Amino acid sequence: MSENGSVISSILGFFVPVHPDGHKFVAIAAIIAVPGFLVSSTLGLLLFIIVAYVAYFFRDPERVVPQRKGLVIAAADGRVSMIEEVSPPPELELGPELRLKVSIFLSVFDVHIQRAPVSGEIIHKVYTPGLFLNAELDKASEDNERSSLVIETIEGEKIAVVQIAGLIARRIKGFVEKGQRIGVGERFGLIRFGSRVDVYLPRGTVPLVAVGQTAIGGETVIADLNAGDEAVRETRPI
Repeated sequence: MSENGSVISSILGFFVPVHPDGHKFVAIAAIIAVPGFLVSSTLGLLLFIIVAYVAYFFRDPERVVPQRKGLVIAAADGRVSMIEEVSPPPELELGPELRLKVSIFLSVFDVHIQRAPVSGEIIHKVYTPGLFLNAELDKASEDNERSSLVIETIEGEKIAVVQIAGLIARRIKGFVEKGQRIGVGERFGLIRFGSRVDVYLPRGTVPLVAVGQTAIGGETVIADLNAGDEAVRETRPI
């Protein structure tokens, strides 16, 4: 490849694709921005910044997904806001038994595409209407508008992932349906403008992230469902 080709490739590498769901929003913002330049260059520049932000918000970067059996991957980009054992919401149909919940809060500057934390079959999908409280609040898990999936792995483990709308987010969109098989790290939905994603894991699962840590959806390992089995193997005499 020529030197010029390398330079162009490097420049293009800085640009992240915009998810198709965001194309219309970018187009609308651009249409509004064009007349702004006719009014004044300052207004036009401000509107152009808004167009750039909308494209930035709907960015959809590729991710390198860990593939080792048993790993649970972060379903979203953002800050780990809660790690606790709780009874899952009734609509998940997982029963009252306590489960480990790992919550990730997405600010308006995070990637808002959600990815499957594990591979398996989607055995349950439900949309629950609700409020638009601050997504960082614990009660948002039960009071806010949300969309939930339960994925059953080939080993029979049931992992739930819940998209929760926040103060600004007013639209949850899903890309998958019940009965569909999904691969770990595969895109399953998005939430527009600020939100939270909860992942419910089997009781006794040891989290591999900490509150306050920044997670990268599709890449950060939040738990290892085989950790207990490995511990048994390590203590077993040879």
